[in-house]
Amino acid sequence: GWFRRLLHKPKPSSSESSLNAVCSSSSSPSSSSAESSSSSPSTTLARSTRPSPISVSDINSSDSARWSKSYDVCICHSEVDLEVVEELVSYLEGQPESFRCFLQLRDSAPGSAVMTELCDAVQNSHCWVMLITPGFLRDPWCKYQMHQALAEAPMANGRTIPVLKDVDRKDYPRELRNLYYISMALKENSFRQIRDTVVRYLRELCRSSASGMD
Repeated sequence: GWFRRLLHKPKPSSSESSLNAVCSSSSSPSSSSAESSSSSPSTTLARSTRPSPISVSDINSSDSARWSKSYDVCICHSEVDLEVVEELVSYLEGQPESFRCFLQLRDSAPGSAVMTELCDAVQNSHCWVMLITPGFLRDPWCKYQMHQALAEAPMANGRTIPVLKDVDRKDYPRELRNLYYISMALKENSFRQIRDTVVRYLRELCRSSASGMD
């Protein structure tokens, strides 16, 4: 008799099933992981392995690894592109992080050797923006500074930031082919991408420094 009653037991409606599912998931201690499993595997992995965020205040704090170098960004450019470079420097220095930018014509010491200034700028900067334009490709000093940056940190992700302006993809320097570049087709968008890349590198730098001190 009990087996017959079990077979004829009415099935719950779809609304009751949904309610039961919601109640069971909310009472389960692993509800957060259940919600994450509904997303793609890559998203779940990224969320589970992402370290604690580093805020702007952490980057700007007096004991931050950021202050181990004199500049946050060194702008490598041709003199014919000075106008757009000055706009970029003004944008970066006006950000909440107050980035310290090295601008050759502004920050080089009068009377010093060009080669010495270029090498010092590379060594004393965390990131290097390469504004690759037709003028850059013709300027031997730009290529020299590019090679110095690659020799300083050939495998450091985010330190060398190539930015293409008015240059065909086929003319992209062979030395930088293993690095993604930023296109300056839209100036405001490219400025923001440069800023985000520098922030990301400084955050990783601060995070690595903090981990090494633990």
